[in-house]
Amino acid sequence: MAAFEITLGDRTELIDEVDGYELEGPLTTFFRSDRGRAHLDAWSVRIASFRSTDIRSVRRLDAATEHALPHLVLDAAG
Repeated sequence: MAAFEITLGDRTELIDEVDGYELEGPLTTFFRSDRGRAHLDAWSVRIASFRSTDIRSVRRLDAATEHALPHLVLDAAG
């Protein structure tokens, strides 16, 4: 699983333990898939969505970088 750093206007958020994201109409949605599946499909779970027009940047993080950033972490419980 990966983490993505999202820059939204005046704030940055960290979406943790997701496998990828895709555009869904006006939203960019981050998904988690079952372990072992390398792609998003109908069985993927939506974790977080943001208005695409509000997103300034999306950056995939590796495990070392992810723990060094002091940002809000959204996960399935969030």
